[in-house]
Amino acid sequence: MVQYLVALAPTLVVLAFFFLGPFNWSRHHSWTRAVTCAFVAALALRYMFWRLTETVLPYPSDGPSFYWVWILFAVEVLACFEVMLFLILMSRHVDRSAEADRLGRVFFARDKRELPTVDVFIPTYNEPLDVLERTIIGARSLDYPADKLRVYVLDDQRRDWLRAYCEEKNVIHVTRGDNSHAKAGNMNNGLKVSSGDFIAIFDADFVPYRHFLRRTLPFFSDDSIGIVQTPQHFFNVDPVQSNLGLENIWPDEQRLFFDEIAPSRDAWDVSFCCGSCSIARRKAVDAIGGFPTESITEDLLTTLSMLNKGYKTRYLNERLSMGLAAENLTGYFVQRERWCQGGIQTLYLYNGPLRGPGLTLFQRIMFLPASWLVQYLVRFMILLVPIVYLWFGLLPLYFTDVADYVSHQVPLLAAYFLLMLWITPTRYLPVVSSAVGTFATFRMLPTVVSSLVRPFGKPFRVTPKGSGNEANQFDRYSFAWIAGMISITVFGLLLNVVPETSHVQGQFSPVAAWWSGINIVVLLIASLICFEKPRRLFHAFKLDEPAVVDDVPGRIVSLALDKAVVAVHNMARFQSKSVMLKIAGFDPIKAELGQVTQRRSSISRGGDKQAYYLHLYFELSGSARDSMIVKLYTGQYSRDIRDIDKVAVSLNLLLRSFGRTRTL
Repeated sequence: MVQYLVALAPTLVVLAFFFLGPFNWSRHHSWTRAVTCAFVAALALRYMFWRLTETVLPYPSDGPSFYWVWILFAVEVLACFEVMLFLILMSRHVDRSAEADRLGRVFFARDKRELPTVDVFIPTYNEPLDVLERTIIGARSLDYPADKLRVYVLDDQRRDWLRAYCEEKNVIHVTRGDNSHAKAGNMNNGLKVSSGDFIAIFDADFVPYRHFLRRTLPFFSDDSIGIVQTPQHFFNVDPVQSNLGLENIWPDEQRLFFDEIAPSRDAWDVSFCCGSCSIARRKAVDAIGGFPTESITEDLLTTLSMLNKGYKTRYLNERLSMGLAAENLTGYFVQRERWCQGGIQTLYLYNGPLRGPGLTLFQRIMFLPASWLVQYLVRFMILLVPIVYLWFGLLPLYFTDVADYVSHQVPLLAAYFLLMLWITPTRYLPVVSSAVGTFATFRMLPTVVSSLVRPFGKPFRVTPKGSGNEANQFDRYSFAWIAGMISITVFGLLLNVVPETSHVQGQFSPVAAWWSGINIVVLLIASLICFEKPRRLFHAFKLDEPAVVDDVPGRIVSLALDKAVVAVHNMARFQSKSVMLKIAGFDPIKAELGQVTQRRSSISRGGDKQAYYLHLYFELSGSARDSMIVKLYTGQYSRDIRDIDKVAVSLNLLLRSFGRTRTL
């Protein structure tokens, strides 16, 4: 008993450090981050030293167990390398909003005639009008002098209906003779027909906020800045949120990168362009010979090429646009496989992190695609270790006793989880975050291997979005892997419960049992993501604004391009299905009264009353539809989840897991 109490001492030190230190500090100061990250790094090095000297080197050099131990240690070395890079990266933080304020006052104090010209590029391939119209109208509505702004729709499918729409909206429709080099080639063609001093880029499904240029352009007062990148936010739920049923209590998967990692990269001057929602200096683009075409992720390679020429990327962590996240699992994996392959491709290119001229050693290291190369391999090995032990009796390490294990690995895991909860309090929960990564492992690990073996030759695939992309699917491939891993783990546990069939002995068995149990929970949560849920084509925003329906006052609680939900107290006046909806700033809108729901709700200062919720459907066209797009998508509203309701997440996943288990 005493030895186990002693073994817990390092974990108690970790808990004391975090509860007395970081949890009382601001996570936005670099010194607090540096101290905390250094503490976790010291624990990681302590653990790796113990692993090498006490659990690897003493292992007998014969039999398959010897090679298994060394394979696992090599994977842990890679994982440690990635963790160290992450800790170094997150030890700094920068918020450039105040800098944008200061630079903006000077930049826009000049005469409007002296402002630089800006071209807005909207590259498109197969997106339908319901996606494109939002981006085109949003770009037209940018708060910038009209004579200094040009909007170019770069159409790589040469569609006549899109040309007609662009002419109607007074934007420039551009085509080319072929589709060579995909998006990069399309934008290079745009460079040939445009001449603006700066180029703002928005993918076809991203809508710029009206003040986008006013917040980003001032950074170019520094001649060394080649690109300013802003975060990508979404007005729809991504398939992970949706399929887990966490759309209202768990943020989208990309928030961790855009809200936390990207600002830290910027603090180290290793920020990179993410394509959409960015603006580039034309002079810098010209200096690198246009947008690079050697990789399917032209945005990352653009950053590296500019670094070769001495230009830097800045990151402004402000919501300045809103777009469509991948709407189903097909789009989710198309997108991430492209990012993965493109990142690995840079290792083989003359202007990549290994060979690019002008890069510092630190920049070369920080631009290595370490996360793509390591994370899925590590997650797969975490699932595999207890299975190999339970079925074949192969130990993953030279095991002394549980106390040593508790003394070295538990404090490191505790420190890492507490660090993540401190740095990303609204973005991270260990089990759920692990489940999301595990779910992606079975598709992404083959992509990593194939990209290393054959990095080039795979064609550029556009993420499918918008109408025509409504099919709901069941991810049989991932589910088969997950179900298989759960089954093998469970049967391995059962096999070793019965003395007659058990072939594992020793103190590692309790560790393997706990490890297996955690893996099963993670895999069960991951399995829920495989079941697609129906999606909406038009996405509603939550509002609380006054409205009038047939002279009855109420409040809009939800609004989309085709639908409004209005809460009223009086239902006596509605005698017809056809009603008139009045919203501030719009002419009266003819709408059809559909469903009426009823519940108690406070919709006025009068307090809690019985409320009737009118579900109104309408069709807008022309300038009225454009005005509604501007109202909804250019900065007034969002679907932020500012804090994680940890209890709600846990209960939701428990109920959904139970429901799915009964269904299956």
